[in-house]
Amino acid sequence: MAMRSKIRWGVLGVAGIALRRVIPGMKRSNSLAIIGIASRDLGKARTASESLGIPRAYGSYEDLLADPDIDAVYNPLPNHLHLPWTVKAAEAGKHVLCEKPITMDTAEVRSMIEARDRTGVVIGEAFMVRTHPQWLRTKQLIEGGELGELKLITSKFSYFNKAAENIRNIKEYGGGGLMDIGCYPVTMSRFLFGREPKRVLGLFEFDPDSGVDRLASGVLDFGGGQSIFGCSTQLVPSQNFEALCTSGRIELGIPFNTPPDEAAQIKIDDGSQLGGRNARTETFNACDQYQLQAEAFGEAIQGKAPVPVSLEDAFANMAVLGALFKSGMSGRWEEPERL
Repeated sequence: MAMRSKIRWGVLGVAGIALRRVIPGMKRSNSLAIIGIASRDLGKARTASESLGIPRAYGSYEDLLADPDIDAVYNPLPNHLHLPWTVKAAEAGKHVLCEKPITMDTAEVRSMIEARDRTGVVIGEAFMVRTHPQWLRTKQLIEGGELGELKLITSKFSYFNKAAENIRNIKEYGGGGLMDIGCYPVTMSRFLFGREPKRVLGLFEFDPDSGVDRLASGVLDFGGGQSIFGCSTQLVPSQNFEALCTSGRIELGIPFNTPPDEAAQIKIDDGSQLGGRNARTETFNACDQYQLQAEAFGEAIQGKAPVPVSLEDAFANMAVLGALFKSGMSGRWEEPERL
């Protein structure tokens, strides 16, 4: 497929994250155009296209994939549909940015890698946080060494949602807290440490009605450093992230779903005053991390930059999630699978 100067996108499905966050973010960009959106219900596709200013609506995912004008596809379908429709998109010659978590397990990631290698398209996982300036700066500070050696990460992420019909509460669709939001502390811990955990320990509480994990905690042993996190789908909404080094720490204000219209801040503290009273603050101009994500993926399609979150990276993250679930069942430390 000859690549156009402005990448043309299609969206599979009318998921809430697509309509409320990702598409509005992408539409801020001058380097891409969203030209189509598909739903198995043509009426829903038309409603979405009209409200978001998308020219084309399709009554099936197959129709969107058959459109020769579409270069890349954003896949925000439920987790259990990530693999089949990403593979179908790849076989149709479309590049794919697939929503997190990339698949249901590591075996499915292996299948996705095989499809990517066979078709020659670009496929990446949609962890928008990996392109936000506050995270890039945090990694720069840690790698620069001015804060000493990174030894401990602590984080939490929670919200409250007991709606039985919500896909996040349907076990067969890959629901539950660890898959939905626990994946963020995992991927960002791996990102900042710059290596994979040697072993992990998981603890879970499951909803008696839906069967999904509603409370999960994890410990990641990076060998010379640790990450400890908690996540829940049935607690008061909250999130934080802190990286502690031997001579300083970094705290992110709103680490994960940073508002696109607000400046982001990180606090850098040398520990000289309790409560961080001597910390300095770095502020970043308001930006839409979904716009940045799409633009960075577009550069990867054009061969100008690496994929922000490659399938190999996605495999490693899924391996940690799988090991955490395994640990929760065994009550022992478990080693993540290696690719």
